[in-house]
Amino acid sequence: MAGRFAPRTTGPALPRQAAPAARRRAGAPPPGAGAEGRTSPQRAGAEGRTEPPLTREWTPSGPLDLRLVLGPLRRGPADPTFRMTPDGAFWRATRTPEGPGTLRVAARGDRVGAEAWGPGAEWLLAGLPALLGADDDPDAFTPHHHLLAVTERRRPGLRLLRTGLVMESLIPSVLEQKVTTDEAYRAWRLLVRRYGTPAPGPTTTLGLHVMPDARTWAMIPSWEWHKAGVDTKRSSTILRAVRVAPRLEEASSMPFPEAKARLELIPGIGPWTSAETLQRSNGAPDSVTVGDYHLPAIVGHALADNRHATDEEMLTLLAPYEGQRHRATRLILLSGRTPERRGPRMTPGNIAAL
Repeated sequence: MAGRFAPRTTGPALPRQAAPAARRRAGAPPPGAGAEGRTSPQRAGAEGRTEPPLTREWTPSGPLDLRLVLGPLRRGPADPTFRMTPDGAFWRATRTPEGPGTLRVAARGDRVGAEAWGPGAEWLLAGLPALLGADDDPDAFTPHHHLLAVTERRRPGLRLLRTGLVMESLIPSVLEQKVTTDEAYRAWRLLVRRYGTPAPGPTTTLGLHVMPDARTWAMIPSWEWHKAGVDTKRSSTILRAVRVAPRLEEASSMPFPEAKARLELIPGIGPWTSAETLQRSNGAPDSVTVGDYHLPAIVGHALADNRHATDEEMLTLLAPYEGQRHRATRLILLSGRTPERRGPRMTPGNIAAL
């Protein structure tokens, strides 16, 4: 790992007993200010200079497609925590155990280059290989259907990521319960922009934000959930989860069955939500999503020409891939073999207008 933080340039120190008005003129947050009152790293320094990043290069053991690997972290085209820029780089803002951090990842030939900013920079760089699928074992997958064999050959760069962070995947997964993706993406976008913090590093033009910490999620007023289109059932589930956030984060290092059981102890978190979370936080290759509105039909159509498959029928079709069922569904989705829509789309709701 190379690179270091440059010393932060600051203005003249204020006297310890500076009056509140003087503190405000100097740009200092008022005593007791929360995260919103802190100066974001990209704005630090007398001239607004950005601190230099920590850097790392890593060489994967085989083909690696960053778009396929990191794509599941993106919650909609305007996700304030994730960006892909025209130069082919992927930017990710997150809240690590060490604090907020921003990670920029880009391919450099057969290597991957990464830069990180903020208190969580070292943690993000240490976890770079796992994030990009170093712990994943694609050779453990044996295709039993021609469609999956062809797709696997065409997508050799697919790896299952592992973030090591539970809450950042759990909260947007709860927001996606029983609503359209557009509704869920809008809620995530509004809440993170309003209650999160600007991401560290040169992210001003990207508009990247780090999601709120557990205490801030817990303090969001009920009417703000309503304005974001989040009903009481989902907001209550999130509130229950953030109250025990440290215990839920422990699931990231647990075997899949124990991690699943830990998450589902929270009322409102069922098999669908736990699967969607652990696919990202733990890189769980067998975490198949049950209870999804579309997935059984997609799997049924792809493997048995049955667009009306139920969850039970989907699991029967995926039985030959026991231990690798999540990878199998990823390959099916990447194959492009999905049933044509024949019924009406799910109608988006708008509880904010009520």
